[in-house]
Amino acid sequence: MGAPYVLHMITPLENVSPFDVNMAVDAGIDTVVPYTGIGTAQVEALTQDAMFSRDPKNAARTGLFIGGRDAAMALDMQEVARKAMFPPFRISVFADPSGAFTTAAAMVAVAERALRRLGVEGLTGLDVQVYGATGVVGGIAGLIAAQAGGQVTLVSHRGVSAVEGKAEEFGRRYGVTLSCADTSAGGKAALMERAEVVLACGKAGVTVLTADELRTAKRLRVAADINAVPPAGVEGIGVQDDGAPLPAQPNAVGIGALAIGNVKFKVQHHLLERMQTGGTAVAFDFQDAMDAARTIAGKGKS
Repeated sequence: MGAPYVLHMITPLENVSPFDVNMAVDAGIDTVVPYTGIGTAQVEALTQDAMFSRDPKNAARTGLFIGGRDAAMALDMQEVARKAMFPPFRISVFADPSGAFTTAAAMVAVAERALRRLGVEGLTGLDVQVYGATGVVGGIAGLIAAQAGGQVTLVSHRGVSAVEGKAEEFGRRYGVTLSCADTSAGGKAALMERAEVVLACGKAGVTVLTADELRTAKRLRVAADINAVPPAGVEGIGVQDDGAPLPAQPNAVGIGALAIGNVKFKVQHHLLERMQTGGTAVAFDFQDAMDAARTIAGKGKS
């Protein structure tokens, strides 16, 4: 038998996510070791400790999972880890802070699937609005949607400055253009008039778009909501909806949290399995999650 697979899970927070631990164990990983309060400066030493402590032929039986709540920090940590490695000492790295990369990928992939059912191939040129964009899931969902060709607006209810930095950061890193909007003093009506795709990533139990606001969205085609805690983030969307007509805007369809979560769960499980079964070291971020999400979502009814 080969060496057991060891997954080192690091986070800048006080605890690693129990969700991620359960996902790793259910994916068949033998040993999961948590490290908390980890900063970017510590990643190089941790990576090299993990890779030098095993025979090179078992390097691919070692993985590093990066959590936390900050997408940019997780990506920086992943880059530090990758630069710390060299042949034959290469281990796998998977960044998924707060599950944001896999959740955002699933959300966009399921929205794309809903559009295909409506006869629209992809997000290219569509007006995509991300509500709750101050959070890590919303920011990454906006980035993925922009990479997919959407005309993306990051919407904040706490002032435009709450999302401008994120838009600039993602633009610098990935060459995308993300617009920003503030609804702290109103202004949703103007946004809704041009919205074609809505990605609702607000806090659990908070409605970000009401039925009255949706009635003004005459161009809306798809609204997706990751909120599984009542009330819905988008009024009228049920947690199990997967393309059901919106009561307030019957020309549009809604996607609920469980439809998104079903794909997210499969994406994370798939990538964790690939880490331990592929035979070579791999590195996964939100772009790899999106590739997997498109494949998995594409297996659903279309």
